[in-house]
Amino acid sequence: QVQLVESGGGWVQAGGSLRLSCQASGFIFRMNAMGWYRQAPGKQRELVAGIRSGDITDYADSVKGRFTISRGNRKNTVYLQMNTLKPEDTAVYYCNADLGATSYWGQGTQVTVSS
Repeated sequence: QVQLVESGGGWVQAGGSLRLSCQASGFIFRMNAMGWYRQAPGKQRELVAGIRSGDITDYADSVKGRFTISRGNRKNTVYLQMNTLKPEDTAVYYCNADLGATSYWGQGTQVTVSS
C-alpha cells in the first residue's frame, strides 16, 4: 500500500525558511519521480518542484532560486527546502509520487507566510 506522509509545514514570517518532508512507503522509492505541489485558496493545484531519475530537478519559475527539492533514498524521503518565503507562497503543500499508471498524493501540510 502506497503511503505519503508530509510534515514540516507551519507559520513563518516573510523572508523565513521551512523544510518540508515527505515519508514514502509501499513502492520502490528511488526509481520513481516525486514532486511537491501546492494549492492556495481559490486556485488550482500547481507543481512547485519535481525530482526524477538521475536526480534531475524541475522548478516552477516562481520558486527558482528559493526552493530546493532533494531526496534521501535510504530514508525514502523527499524534502523541499524553502527559503526567502513570501506571502504568496502560502498554500497547502502536497507530496506526489508518480508511479507511471497511477499518481499518489499525501494529505497535505499547510504553509502560511505572513508579511
